[in-house]
Amino acid sequence: MYTKPKLIISSLDAERLENLIDSLPDKSFPGKDELESELARAEIVEPEDVPPTVVTMNSTVRFEIESSSEEFCLTLVYPKDIDASGERISILAPVGSALLGLSQGDEIEWPKPGGGVLRVRIKEITYQPERAGVHHR
Repeated sequence: MYTKPKLIISSLDAERLENLIDSLPDKSFPGKDELESELARAEIVEPEDVPPTVVTMNSTVRFEIESSSEEFCLTLVYPKDIDASGERISILAPVGSALLGLSQGDEIEWPKPGGGVLRVRIKEITYQPERAGVHHR
């Protein structure tokens, strides 16, 4: 049986994400319930206490989608920070929501819009703001 990995989220990220979710109309993005559930089950820690191998907001992460063996290296951002570079993924995208709080080496199954699941595996966190000493971005 599949067991969800432990999640660690900074108090700053948790507060900002709860405010973001509260500001969105109901049914405005397909993974809203899943993201809320993940925030509810996460261990919330102060930004300076986040382990260096955990995906936080504004982290750059190398990950693999298991079904396609595709590998990506993207920065997890708030919707307002998305740009046309293709190097960022919104926390509101299904894969974006799946990444938050995971540690290097973790895997998670995440519902896809329209049915089915994605299996995402964290390969490496190439940049994490907390690890770089940026605690109040």
